[in-house]
Amino acid sequence: MISEKVLTALNNQIGLEGYASFLYLSMSSLCDNEGLSGCAAFMRRQSEEEREHMIKLFDYISERDGHALTPAIAQVPIAFESIQELFKLVYAHEQKVTKSINEIVTLANTENDYATHLFLQWYVGEQQEEEASMRMILDRIKLIGLGPQSLYYIDKEIDKINNVALAAESTN
Repeated sequence: MISEKVLTALNNQIGLEGYASFLYLSMSSLCDNEGLSGCAAFMRRQSEEEREHMIKLFDYISERDGHALTPAIAQVPIAFESIQELFKLVYAHEQKVTKSINEIVTLANTENDYATHLFLQWYVGEQQEEEASMRMILDRIKLIGLGPQSLYYIDKEIDKINNVALAAESTN
């Protein structure tokens, strides 16, 4: 049985993952509208990945005889100043998710809930990868700069990153 404190924290995490999924889906649409097909595909894949994270939490709660909730998701932003700002927002959100996961790990340890601690280790690793990926993207955007053709090169770079990730996923 899972404690009420851990259950509440995990249900809150479901909300964060759901928000991320909708945020990235919104970003995908905005990128698509700007002709940034590489960025749109990347954001669509990120959205699907966040939904999988949400479902994984949902299933875990059920396995532990808890009641998983499907919380309301706040309206995500529907406009962004630039592709640079879009990726800065993604990075900030991933940092927020990492902080939340770390807090739940700490709570699980406090509650002597070793099963949840073990379950969350996958998320700890996943968040490390997500943050590293977003930092790399922001670094590349910074290198490309803000010149007239920068969006073209940013889009091509993000498309390459997405294709590498898709290839890695297909081998797993």
